[in-house]
Formats: sequence, C-alpha cells, structure tokens
Amino acid sequence: MGYLYITRHGQTVWNVEGKVCGVTDIELTELGREQAAKLGIELSLSKDINIDMVIASPLKRAHDTAKIISDAISVPLRTDQRIKEQNFGKYEGGRRRSDEFLEAKRHFADNYDGGESMLRTAQRVYNFLDEIKMDKDKTYLVVAHNGIARIIHSYFFDETNEEFSKYAIRNCELVRYQWKQ
Repeated sequence: MGYLYITRHGQTVWNVEGKVCGVTDIELTELGREQAAKLGIELSLSKDINIDMVIASPLKRAHDTAKIISDAISVPLRTDQRIKEQNFGKYEGGRRRSDEFLEAKRHFADNYDGGESMLRTAQRVYNFLDEIKMDKDKTYLVVAHNGIARIIHSYFFDETNEEFSKYAIRNCELVRYQWKQ
C-alpha cells in the first residue's frame, strides 16, 4: 500500500518578513534551498521511504524545492495547478498576523476581495487527492504550501474549525499519510 507524503516549500523572504504569500510567486532564500537539499539527502538515504513520484505546485518556491528533492532521489517530477496556494486577493503581501487578515480567514466562503475562497481551494485539492489515491500502490511526495498542507490534513482527519485553522507545517517538514481503505 502506498503513502502520501507532504512537505512545505523551503523558506522564502516573505516567510521571514511575515507576509501573506498566496499565489504571489516568491523565490526561495538560500536557507530555503538548503532546507530542500537536506530533505532530499534524508529521503535518498532512507530505507523506509520509497517515493515513486514528486508532484509540485507550479509556484516557484514549491517547484524549486521539489526539483532539488526529485533530483536527489532520482524520481520523476510533475506539477499540478490544483495544489498551488490559495489566492488571498487583497491580502497578498500584507502582514500575515494582522487582525484583519486573521478575521478574514475565519470566513471560509469569502473570496478575499479578488482572491479564492477556502472552500474553492479545498475543492480543487480534494479533487487532486481523489485522483491520485486511485493508484494506492504508489507513494507520492507532494511539495506545496502551508495552506495546502492544512487542507490535505483535513482530508485525512476530522477537525473542528479551530483545529483546521491552527494546523501548520514548517518549511521542508515531512508528513506522512496512509490512504484510507
């Protein structure tokens, strides 16, 4: 039986600066590249993890992270639009911890004034997961974003709204899920 692994892209300047970074195409920092290389080395040396394919968000920060990892473990890499980060509309580039943005994130059906609702984002991510789980013998590594990791986690576990909102993974943290029967 295959598994699904998820990791968040390496560090970006906007991560360091505490900015909202949805679909804005931000590049990795040098540390972000080092984080990706370290994860790639760990995966290449692991006897317990055998990745069949890496699937990445098309945004630079995730794709570049995925490329470093896929090169290290010598497996194919493809991109999928459905796992790009949520478009936060007018909040892109703003402060991630601002009261206004934190309140807006509580409204799952709102489009962030020109962005994309959490519900629509979850729909495309769930559709992606429904598709790749059809081949349960393959083990995939998804390289995406914190918001996408949160949605993937909710696909596998029932959560309250508060638990969903608080779930996060660090840059290049590896999380494993097993497909449900």
